[in-house]
Amino acid sequence: MARLQCEARVGDMGKIAEVRGIKVGHACDLQGITGITVVLCEDGAVGSAVVVGGAPGTRETDLLRPSYTVQEVHGIFLSGGSAFGLNAAQGIVSYLEEKGIGFDTGVAKVPIVAGAVIFDLGIGDPRCRPTPDMAYDACMDAGKGGVCSGNVGAGVGATVGKLYGPQFMMKSGLGNGYVKLQSGISVGSVMVVNALGDVVHPDTGQILAGAYDPSTRCFLECDKYNHKLGGTGRVSGGGIPDMSGRNTTIGVVATDASLTKEECRRVAIMALGGLAQAVRPVFTPFDGDTIFVVATGKAGAGPSEDAGLRAALVAEIGIAAQRAVREAVIDAVTACRSLAGIPARCDLGL
Repeated sequence: MARLQCEARVGDMGKIAEVRGIKVGHACDLQGITGITVVLCEDGAVGSAVVVGGAPGTRETDLLRPSYTVQEVHGIFLSGGSAFGLNAAQGIVSYLEEKGIGFDTGVAKVPIVAGAVIFDLGIGDPRCRPTPDMAYDACMDAGKGGVCSGNVGAGVGATVGKLYGPQFMMKSGLGNGYVKLQSGISVGSVMVVNALGDVVHPDTGQILAGAYDPSTRCFLECDKYNHKLGGTGRVSGGGIPDMSGRNTTIGVVATDASLTKEECRRVAIMALGGLAQAVRPVFTPFDGDTIFVVATGKAGAGPSEDAGLRAALVAEIGIAAQRAVREAVIDAVTACRSLAGIPARCDLGL
């Protein structure tokens, strides 16, 4: 296994690890071009998730629904390797078990570990996938040094702009975003952007990375899809190249506010707004878009149980989550570099 420190960038964005009670670590395989990112909540955090893409690969998202019994999560992973990458979770479970962290069943403490995967088998060695050992290494890495962006962790094999076929795609990666509220509450996001569509700047509409034709040095504009430009890839009945199950944008939003499971879910729904602002098109049948939200409660109790005050708190955190997510998506495509012959924005002089 080769570490990717030389390819990662400590960017200007704030980091999810600045949220109290959160640690982030990465591990990767340079030869296989895959990796894993781990977000640890070792003291436990209330968590929920929303899955909106049509082709997800996830673990324990049912358990994070508000009506289900277990309230806290101890770790979340974002992984390459497609469905094979879900197996890496065992490394996180082993790490947490060794530290005596988990849901107390009376006979054993069971770590609650959720996660999601991206498809990166097409740009590296398809036989190389994140393993439990890599996930364990990522846990060991958590909390050590700066949290990087770009070609790091699960972002190593990420690409964007595949709507017209893989011959037009660009390199993407992992990005960070962070917002601190006037109350002192922190909201951070880490996103792995492996989207079918383009990444655009929400304020200007400028395409930052996506379907790019090197012969004309122009973007093909995925949100104005024209199947006649689709190249030589296999085409479905609707004229779209067959990229089923090969795309997704996955991420974690963390806050040190004290929230309930239902409130975390509402923040996750709001956070999707940030994804929709920066990725076009988004939530397609070919993407597995998933966002996890965890609340560590380290900022204190917050407002009383008054419904109006609670709703205002959730709205404020949700608005911050939207901003953090869109910042993280932009960071993912501006911090990465070319890899495996796939061009990145910074290397094209865009």
